[in-house]
Amino acid sequence: MIIGIAGSFASGKGTVVEYLIHDKGFTHYSASGFITEEIERRSLPVNRDSMIIVANDLRQKHGPTFIVDSLYERANNDGGNVIIESLRAVAEVKRIQELGGVVLGVDADSHLRYERALGRKSVKDAVTYEEWKAQEQAESNPDDDTKQNIFGALALADYTIMNDGTIEELRLAVDEFIKKFL
Repeated sequence: MIIGIAGSFASGKGTVVEYLIHDKGFTHYSASGFITEEIERRSLPVNRDSMIIVANDLRQKHGPTFIVDSLYERANNDGGNVIIESLRAVAEVKRIQELGGVVLGVDADSHLRYERALGRKSVKDAVTYEEWKAQEQAESNPDDDTKQNIFGALALADYTIMNDGTIEELRLAVDEFIKKFL
């Protein structure tokens, strides 16, 4: 089974991935990790701005599904149940679906997501709420398939979990998703 994960900033995508890896035996392929490899090859600073620039550049040069296709190739070589996370473009969601996969969307209230982001203590999240929302908006480009459109990708998910509760509630929602699609 291929599961693509799409979602807003700090919505719980990573928590879903950890649950699927540790409790359900999935293998994880990270778009952020793939992009970070390219950032490091280019000797750029690893931050949110570089992530956006490099991801958009890869999509523009190699096609809007390049990142997902590259991760799918790695996953296909390894076999088994896989997660490809995080889908940030509409074309990426559609590609996972074309490949026979299912896309799980994860979202939550923006204020709750911001508090979670601050709790991660990541350099890329050390901004005000307004700056954080502006960063999220910068990844919403509905008129260009080569750029991120996180809310457009989220809207195309086959199943969406609103993660406004506890981790246990999130795990139960993931179990419901698996029952429905596995």
